Amino acid sequence: MRIAVCSGSFDPVTNGHLDIIARGARIFDKVIVAVLSNSQKQSLFTVEERVEMLELSTAHLPNVEVDSFSGLLMDYMRKQKASVILRGLRSNADFDYEMPIAAANKTLGEDVETMFLLTNPQYAYLSSSIVRELAKYRASVKGLVPPPVEDALAKKFAGK
Repeated sequence: MRIAVCSGSFDPVTNGHLDIIARGARIFDKVIVAVLSNSQKQSLFTVEERVEMLELSTAHLPNVEVDSFSGLLMDYMRKQKASVILRGLRSNADFDYEMPIAAANKTLGEDVETMFLLTNPQYAYLSSSIVRELAKYRASVKGLVPPPVEDALAKKFAGK
């Protein structure tokens, strides 16, 4: 069984993330979407909230599981018996950021490959930080995030 892990903070998950996850689910037997728990990073949503939003947003993909982890991704990969790290690339800046991480991961686990999928052009500008900024000022995020995330953002910023 070919298992890929798509890890990230997903704070919040966007339609760009979901596009990469869905395309990965067509390539691999199983895709684990792994929410990174980073206590040093100030997040809008808790890990539990992000996992729930991802579960709701990927429910239509039968070979996708959602989980969370802390620590090194390579340790998590071994625990899950996964052989591929799935990452999306929007631009050269993403590649410049991801390449040294992929190289470091390769030194930690020769048997694990990193696979990059180019982002669908309609999501090339989209990021979680842009979504958070729009939602903070109550601008519409419709079409940028799945409906469960749209609802969660509206509740998060209600009354602010």
